[in-house]
Amino acid sequence: MRVAKAGEAVLRTEEQTVSVPTKEDSPKGVMRTPTGLGVDEIPANNRIPPTLLWATVVALAVRLVMVCFVYQSFLDPGRDHWEFGYEAGKIARSIITGHGFSNPYWVNTGPTAEVAPVLPYVIAGIMAVFGIYTKAAALAVLSLNSLVSAITCVPIFFLAKKSFGLREARWAAWTWAFFPYAVQYSADSMWDHALTALFLTLLLLIALHLQSSTRLGSWAGFGCLSGLSALTAPVVLGTLPFLGGWICWRLQRQKRNWVLPAGVAGLALVFTLAPWLIHNYRTFHHPVFLKDTLPMVFLDGNYGNKLHWWDGSLDPCGNNPAEMAEFQKVGEQAYMAEKWRQAFDVVRSNPGVIVWRSIRRVVYMWTGYWSFNPDYLREEPFDPANIVFCTAFTALAIVGLSKAFRKVPSVATPYALVLLIYPLIYYFTHSDLAYRHPLDPEIVILGSYAVVSWLPQRRTA
Repeated sequence: MRVAKAGEAVLRTEEQTVSVPTKEDSPKGVMRTPTGLGVDEIPANNRIPPTLLWATVVALAVRLVMVCFVYQSFLDPGRDHWEFGYEAGKIARSIITGHGFSNPYWVNTGPTAEVAPVLPYVIAGIMAVFGIYTKAAALAVLSLNSLVSAITCVPIFFLAKKSFGLREARWAAWTWAFFPYAVQYSADSMWDHALTALFLTLLLLIALHLQSSTRLGSWAGFGCLSGLSALTAPVVLGTLPFLGGWICWRLQRQKRNWVLPAGVAGLALVFTLAPWLIHNYRTFHHPVFLKDTLPMVFLDGNYGNKLHWWDGSLDPCGNNPAEMAEFQKVGEQAYMAEKWRQAFDVVRSNPGVIVWRSIRRVVYMWTGYWSFNPDYLREEPFDPANIVFCTAFTALAIVGLSKAFRKVPSVATPYALVLLIYPLIYYFTHSDLAYRHPLDPEIVILGSYAVVSWLPQRRTA
């Protein structure tokens, strides 16, 4: 055994190099993993563990079975097949029919920046092969989403193993295979929730690696993946300064140079985003950063009807035909400029309401509770079951995170940063349990860590 310059203990075998926390990060200076396993108990094997392979296969099978039961609902011809991917599906159709990245609704409205580019282009690629709004295309989109969700078992396993140990990794992977939200938001969704969950989990896994690495290639990969994630769901960008700052601080503590690696990651991020930013500038003749819908979604959550967490009276896809007519008449950029004015008016006239609804959104995001009003429950009949399940996993994750902070804060900190920062924008706009899904892999890992910590410890000879 030797101690690497990165400050980590390295156990070498003929098959594998295994990294574990040093005495600096271990209680009482004992060379142990965060879960308390001694170094000699860590398996060294380059092969993919059979349990991970089986968890991934079973996860895919469960989701594909779900697809068979739900795909027909995406073939509803109403609003020109609006259910087929919503805005992303409409933009995909526009791309395939030669009108470019435009027309996010069921009428022609011109160029758009309502949706980040990755999902519409993925759906457009599927439509190019299987047809526009066909049964085969619906099955292909839902199956691809299911595959993405099943593959997320892999980074979940390795993230949990790197953070807490092999036993926790097995629990986390198998929990994800059957996790209800993971099944629902992949097999029964044409949105980017599953893909964003995969990307965010990969970013966290790479971040844990980079805390002891200054390899420029790894940092460039982190920057490129960050850019691809932002082109899928721009909300991911909010976590990057905090996650990146934590990595740099860890390297600084080890007296290693972090400036150059961080600069390389930043350049990689910029180069990944630049083509789409240039596209938006050429299209709209002024800077538009990835998406332009912030004022509209703010109004969706803070204007009008207080019964539900979403109010579409000032949204083109809501229940007010005048909004769609105005959108089509003036174009997207002028329409969004008016939404900014309306959003500021709402803030000035009802600041207390905004604060109260933001507090309610925090509660809703982590417990699933919005209201027990009978009229609301008629719209959201599954909320009572969601409240029980969502609250239970939130509680388990909090227990797991607190245990991790007591044992190895260097492992717990990036989890806490992601869980705290990622959902902030939804607290002030409008929330949906689907928006929490990119955090579900971390919640599952922390919950698994909590459960395993209560089980009898396995003893080795």
